[in-house]
Amino acid sequence: MADRKKIVRENVDGAFFVDTTCIDCDTCRQIAPESFKDAGDYSYVWQQPDSAQARRRATQALLACPTGSIGCDSNNIAAEVMDDFPLPIEDGVFYCGFNSPKSYGGNSYFIENAGGNWLIDAPKFNQHLVKRIEERGGLKYIFLTHEDDVADADRFAEKFKAQRIIHADAIQACRDAEIVIQDASAFADIPDGFKIVHTPGHTKGHMVLLYRNKFLFTGDHLYFNREEKHLEAFRDYCWYSWSEQTRSMKTLIDFDFEWILPGHGQRVKLPSAEAKQQLVELTREMAAR
Repeated sequence: MADRKKIVRENVDGAFFVDTTCIDCDTCRQIAPESFKDAGDYSYVWQQPDSAQARRRATQALLACPTGSIGCDSNNIAAEVMDDFPLPIEDGVFYCGFNSPKSYGGNSYFIENAGGNWLIDAPKFNQHLVKRIEERGGLKYIFLTHEDDVADADRFAEKFKAQRIIHADAIQACRDAEIVIQDASAFADIPDGFKIVHTPGHTKGHMVLLYRNKFLFTGDHLYFNREEKHLEAFRDYCWYSWSEQTRSMKTLIDFDFEWILPGHGQRVKLPSAEAKQQLVELTREMAAR
């Protein structure tokens, strides 16, 4: 729970505040950029919510914060807003919220699918979220993009008897995973509408998941830079090989998708042709760095 005695100095006066336990994961700024900004090493409230919708989004950010660093000490509607989660994105795809400090606040997503529901990366094992997943039919698969964002995947797998999918080069993070990918193109059991693509770079075993040629779950491979308004890759957080990440980024140009849904960084929906063109431009820039 956030502590007003530890408030960061940049906060404007008002009900909402951020304290010094913030890890600068960007979760709040993704959900409610009208209320939260980046101070460099942490977030702060730059503008108090000025409408019912803005207050709701700020409260969603409070609930999603992995470290409980956001507080609200008047007219707190968290109990009501809890029922918003998981937040709908489009066509049975949801943002889970309840980001985990184990993945440095990484985003996770839920797909409601007739052939079995999917969890992409893992949030906190939160009882509200567990209940909502139960109401939607549980989980069949937990797709882990890479070793950084496993978080509480083991607890979700145990609860729902779900199969965890991870690449062999990331197996150290989930040694008892039920499905270990050696060659994504050779994995024959993936249901219709899903495609796994091995995208080494950020880590050696990094993978992305394409769903219905519309949703691309990108882990730490690709995100939308909301300040500069274009697709981007994290050069400073490339742990394995930038040249490999550049090469594997080029392979995504061959696919069609509209939604870019990252583990870290801003999600965005773009026309498929624009997404493809931005990828072409991004790979050129990456090769030149």
